[in-house]
Amino acid sequence: MEAPKKEPLTVQKLAQNLASFAIDRTDLKELLSALPAENSLNITTIEYELGILKILSVGWGISFFMAATDKSKGPLTEHFWEMIQEISQNISNLAQTTTNTQVDYFNILKERLGVYVKKMQENPDQATNPALVMGPVFAKLCGSPDNPIAILTGTKMFTLTLGAVKEYINIVHIDDIRLN
Repeated sequence: MEAPKKEPLTVQKLAQNLASFAIDRTDLKELLSALPAENSLNITTIEYELGILKILSVGWGISFFMAATDKSKGPLTEHFWEMIQEISQNISNLAQTTTNTQVDYFNILKERLGVYVKKMQENPDQATNPALVMGPVFAKLCGSPDNPIAILTGTKMFTLTLGAVKEYINIVHIDDIRLN
């Protein structure tokens, strides 16, 4: 059987697809529905932090799974974060309109990224398996640092998201002609 031809994507379209996946809440809702009914977790906080972790994990997935020599990696990363910044601005505007509270969602993403990266740097022995760091950091950000359910939930979001990004990057073909 002949393998199906990969549809070439521009860097912009690939970035758009990854940004759409990053903010899609389907898998987030599935993780939340899998939580035991009897738990001491603040579900609102878990949901909020899962959304942030998913966005960051998609960004990491681009870094992890595209070769450093791939000329599309830089432009793809740039376009992805530009789209996330635009989405973040919309979220910030919505929060301002509905709650009359000034929120800079993109800055929140950058702050969370800093927290995760700092913890990764403090645990170089676990650098080969970042999921060992992400779950506990996620749980701490949720106010439940010793809760195994929170740790597992963060670890699952991180690993599932990375797996999905890896799979997607491996099946697409970036159109070299239309890099920019």
